[in-house]
Amino acid sequence: MKMIFARASAIIVLWGLFTPQLFAAPDLASGKSIDQQKCYACHSKKAGFGNGDMIYTRSDSKVKSVADLKKMVGLCNTELRLDLFPEDETDVAAYLGQTFYKFKP
Repeated sequence: MKMIFARASAIIVLWGLFTPQLFAAPDLASGKSIDQQKCYACHSKKAGFGNGDMIYTRSDSKVKSVADLKKMVGLCNTELRLDLFPEDETDVAAYLGQTFYKFKP
């Protein structure tokens, strides 16, 4: 019985250590920084807008929902080999969603 209790206690402690990271709120400052360092330059050059932010506000935007935005951020990360971690993608999507798309959190 003591062994079962010890294992259960260890699992609860480990869960407590990792759970906050799994459910942490997006870091908008980090998302903004990543957008400025990695996204803006590419969008301004490759999209032909000159202003990297214009891709987010164009009338023919492919992004219509939070799910679309997350997919696009993931696609850019994969296709352009930006080496962003999943939490970085979440931060960028949250920043762009709040700043440009005006999606509710």
